Amino acid sequence: MAQLWERIEARDWDGVAALIAEDAVIEWPVSGERIVGRANFIAVNSDDAYADERSVELLRILADGDLVVTEVEIPQDHVVYRAVSLWTVMGGEVVAAREYWTSPGQDPAPRWRAGHVEPLAAD
Repeated sequence: MAQLWERIEARDWDGVAALIAEDAVIEWPVSGERIVGRANFIAVNSDDAYADERSVELLRILADGDLVVTEVEIPQDHVVYRAVSLWTVMGGEVVAAREYWTSPGQDPAPRWRAGHVEPLAAD
């Protein structure tokens, strides 16, 4: 999966396509979307709305059999995105995924928890 993120960062869409099954299903529960098929996954990620260059920092990768979990950080002009992705890989291709995208601090902690928690240090 490190290759997938490297190819996304390089905007190597043919290289990304080689790692995604033709009938892959990728779900984004935070935005309530499902991407069905390799062509749609490439279209969404290569859209002009994402035309700016972006770096991808792979923070963590864990694998167990067909399941691979990655955590990445993608800084943009005025926001930093973080994603935790649960990939199902078979035969060297992603066949399914569920990705949770957010921005640190987007969901502020409620005051009532203040006596029970401490601030998370910035990575």
